[in-house]
This record gives sequence, C-alpha cells and structure tokens, in this order.
Amino acid sequence: MAPIDDILPPYITLSDGNKMPQVGLGLWKMDNATCADVIYRAIKDGYRLFDGACDYGNEPEAGEGVARAIKDGLCKREDLFIISKLWNSFHDPEQVEPIVRKQLKDWGVDYFDLYYIHFPVSLEYVSPETRYPPGWFYDGETEVRHGKSSLESTWKAMEAIQEKGLAKSIGVSNYTGALLLDMFTYAKTKPAVLQVEHHPYLVQQNLLDLAEQHGIKVVGYSSFGPQSFRDCDMKLAEEVTLLFDHPVITKLAIKYRKTTAQVLLRWATQRGISVIPKSNTQDRLLENLDVTSFDLTEDEIKEISGLDKGLRFNSPLNYGIPVYNFA
Repeated sequence: MAPIDDILPPYITLSDGNKMPQVGLGLWKMDNATCADVIYRAIKDGYRLFDGACDYGNEPEAGEGVARAIKDGLCKREDLFIISKLWNSFHDPEQVEPIVRKQLKDWGVDYFDLYYIHFPVSLEYVSPETRYPPGWFYDGETEVRHGKSSLESTWKAMEAIQEKGLAKSIGVSNYTGALLLDMFTYAKTKPAVLQVEHHPYLVQQNLLDLAEQHGIKVVGYSSFGPQSFRDCDMKLAEEVTLLFDHPVITKLAIKYRKTTAQVLLRWATQRGISVIPKSNTQDRLLENLDVTSFDLTEDEIKEISGLDKGLRFNSPLNYGIPVYNFA
C-alpha cells in the first residue's frame, strides 16, 4: 500500500465555492455497534467525507466517532465534510428546520457541509417522538401515506436552512432529469450536488450530462452495483453477474494490480463522479481511498460504460414498497 499522503483523493469545487472530497465513506447499512469505531478508524486513515442520513438510523453513533476523533486531535471539525439527508416524511416546509436541528444534535455538530433531499417523494409526517427514523411506512409496517408538500415548497425550506448556516451546501438525491428541469424554474439556488445510483449497470449518462450543463456535481452511490443489494434478498440483484466477478472488470484489476472495487471506483472518479463506498475493514477502507492514483485508458472506460443495462437496484418497488417514484 502506498503512503497515505499518496493515496488521498482530490477535492472537487462545488458551484457555491465549497470544496468536497471526491471519495468518502457511505454509512448506509453500517452497523450501529461498530459505526463509531469505523468512523474513528476512517478519519485516522485519511477519510474526510462521511455520507449519512436520518433513514440510516446510525447518526448518533457516527457523531460519537467524529467527536472522539476531534477530541484525540486526529482532525478539526472544519477538516471534515459531513453529509446528511432530509427524509421523505419531513418534506412539509415547517418540518425541515426542526429535523435538521435534530440531526445536527445527533451528529454533535453545528452545521452540515452538505444536506440533501433524500428522495423526491413527500410522505405524511411522522413525529420523531413516535418513531425514528420513520421509514417508508406510516404505520411502521405496510401503509404508505403520501404527503401533500410540493418539491418546490420543500426546496425553498432547504434554501432557508442554507441561509441560516445549518448547511453550507444543499443538494438533491434520486432526482430524475425531468424533476431537475422543473426545479430550475423555481430554485433561487440550484443544487450544488446530485446524488444518484451509479455503476456500470446503471450509467445514466444523459442525467450526468444534464447535471454537468448546469454546474451540478454528481455523487454516485452503490458503486458496486448488485453487490450491495444481495443481502437485501433482492431477486434482481441475484439474477445478474456481480461486477466484482465480471471479466471486463477482473482483467483490468489484474492489469493494474488493483482490486475489482478499485477499478470500479476509478471508472467513476476518472469521469468526474464522486463516490462513497462503504466498508468496515481497514484494508478495504484504505483500498477504497486509493482510487485516483492510477488511470484507465479511454477505451477501457468506454468498455466498462458499455456494460450498461439500465438496471436500477435502489428502487422502493424492489423492496416491495409501493412507491412508484422511478416509474
């Protein structure tokens, strides 16, 4: 493994002037019992971006890891780029600031570096005192109740929290091109970042091009495709070849003496996409951080992009949740 200073990823400048590390650690499905220790270890190893969310249910533990790292002198708060997201049941404009303040308290910080609308789906409000995080179901089991807040009203509330300094940058996640085009008609501040599912089986090049036209940086999640979803008992993920095992990826891993994960992450980062892979082990944390120190050829990038199948794994319908946001 190269010295840590040689593998640290670059920073990307957002449209609002804020700088964001191109590689970070995603906290989706990170076990509560180990979350604080993993974050502490990641900070020690050089990670500075952490991508969390209310819905992940581990923000207090993530905050514990951050607080311990700061206390031990591994970093200062301003060295970190902490991200969270607005869950669907808090889309009512009057609920946005209160839930942001609760999430900040859970993290133990005064501001988020970036705060997203998690999904462009309004669900009926569920009080944090009733159930937290509330999830997709109003009753916690089977009933979906859609809310009545427009995406425009929610975005204006997002702009307000940025003006108050609760979030330095604001963005959107899981938006389609049509929703972005509509947003541009009412937004005073365009989203600085768009986060979407992005891997060789779901390239979404037209959406990436639209974002680039409007100066919006893109963060890709689920960079390893079906790998992240097999433990969700998702049939679609079971039916396709794992990208880690795909011959196009494995031959490049051999050529560059890198892991298949590093090849997949380099395919994204070399094309200007930021990534937030999750891992619990130190070796893989370091490997995932070292994904900008080598270059694929243009033909190799095209070959990987040619694996596109339009396969979206992170859709509510794939989990049996009757929400048709990607219909």
